[in-house]
Amino acid sequence: MAEEGAVVSCHTIDAWNEQLQRGNDSKKLVVVDFTASWCGPCRFIAPVLSELAKKLPDVIFLKVDVDELKSVAQDWAIEAMPTFMFLKEGKIVDKVVGARKEELQQKVGKHMAT
Repeated sequence: MAEEGAVVSCHTIDAWNEQLQRGNDSKKLVVVDFTASWCGPCRFIAPVLSELAKKLPDVIFLKVDVDELKSVAQDWAIEAMPTFMFLKEGKIVDKVVGARKEELQQKVGKHMAT
């Protein structure tokens, strides 16, 4: 189980499914960061995501390395890194492609409120 206020890295399909289930059960907003270790913009935005996670313990922040969990990235049709998916009760409600800090913060705020 993840500690509150942290970005949870999913290293296995089981961990990924468990975190998605946790999001569904809690009815919390889930923000998934599809990332890659070799991706410069991903490294740039990582501290921003950590900051949001600390400020917003009511949001579940997940991180998926597309090279580590290729099948998850394929299932979600991830074509660029970073891609952020916003989920509410298991449904995709929004997405941000690219290291766009303002847009990311704005969409987190918007979907937390609904």
